[in-house]
Parts: sequence; C-alpha cells; structure tokens
Amino acid sequence: MSKIQKFFKGGGGGGFSKGKGKGGPSPQEALARLRETEEMLTKKQEYLEARIAKELALAKKHGTRDKRAALQALKRKKRYEKQLTQIDGTLSTIEFQREALENSYTNTEVFKNMGYAAQAMKKVHENMDLDKIDDMMQDITEQQDIAQEITEALTRKLGDDFDEDELLAELEELEQEELNSKMTNVRLPSVPATPLPTHPASSKKRVEDDDDMKHLAAWAS
Repeated sequence: MSKIQKFFKGGGGGGFSKGKGKGGPSPQEALARLRETEEMLTKKQEYLEARIAKELALAKKHGTRDKRAALQALKRKKRYEKQLTQIDGTLSTIEFQREALENSYTNTEVFKNMGYAAQAMKKVHENMDLDKIDDMMQDITEQQDIAQEITEALTRKLGDDFDEDELLAELEELEQEELNSKMTNVRLPSVPATPLPTHPASSKKRVEDDDDMKHLAAWAS
C-alpha cells in the first residue's frame, strides 16, 4: 500500500466523503479502482508481448516453406502490437488521472489546513489592540532613554572640572619662560683687550728671500 493510500484512508473531509453519496465515490475508492485497472492492463501487456514473440517465431519458422502460415503469423503479430500500443496509451491516461486525483486531494487538504491556520491567527489577533501596542512601544522607548541617562550619570567623572586644553597651553608657556631664563644666564667668552702677539719671520728666512731676489734681478739683466 502506497503512502498516499494510507494518507487517504487516514483522513477525511475537506470536500471528500468516505462513502458513496451525492458527490460520487470517495478518493480512496477511485484510486483503488484505477490501480486495479492498471494491474489488469499490465498483465494484458505481458500476455500480448508473449504472443508477439510467439507469432514472430512462427513466421521465422515457416519462412519461405509455408508463406501462408508465415503471413498469418505476421498478421496476428501486427494485431497484438496494435493492442499493445492502445494499452500503453490507456495506461498513460490512467496514470495521469490518478496523479491528478492525488494532487486534487492534497490541494484540498492544504487549503483546509490553511483555513484553520487563518482562523487561529484571527482569534489570536482579536485580543490585540494596535493602539495599545503603540503605547506600549512608546513606554519601552522612554524607559530605555531614562536608563541610558542614569547610566551616563553614574559613569560621569567626579572632582575638579578643568579644561585640558587650557592646562596644556599654560604648561607650554611655563616651559618657554624657563627656556628664555636659561638662555639669558648663559655667558659668552669676552674678547681679550691686548692684541694677540704676532710671530716675526726668522732672520734666516729673511736672508734667503733677499738672496732669491738678487738672483732674479741678475738673471733679468
């Protein structure tokens, strides 16, 4: 038994009745009939396939020795093949009809369950007022703002409240004054009052220079 058959037997309603009535047979009964028909046609297919193989073997057996018997076998084979083709088409139609019936029942159950869910949601929302929800959300927002203000107040630093930029500027002024004071107290070395002694050239050097000048004058004359 397939899962869909178990599902059909386990449930009812949704526009389908379990027994026969004004609306016709139930989905379970219709599916059972369709499956019985499919089984019957499948057996007929197997029978025809066996007969086709048998007639083909007879036609080959008689061959040219008994043309009439061979032709009769081929004619029967053609009739069986035609019936087999018709059964294939019928099985395809039954399969399509069975799937359509299963889908129809499934869609009906889905529609019914969605209707139940919609009614449940409607019942839940009956006790909810949008205006009250808006008021509640506003209250929550206000309480969150108050909590934030309390947190900021508790974490605020206590003690002297000075401007840090002003303190840094004052510190720079003090450092500059100290630097200027140090530069003022620095003493540069004084210039000596007496001239520095000069070193006269040695007499030997002077004599050598005079001799060179004499030689140069003699060469020029």
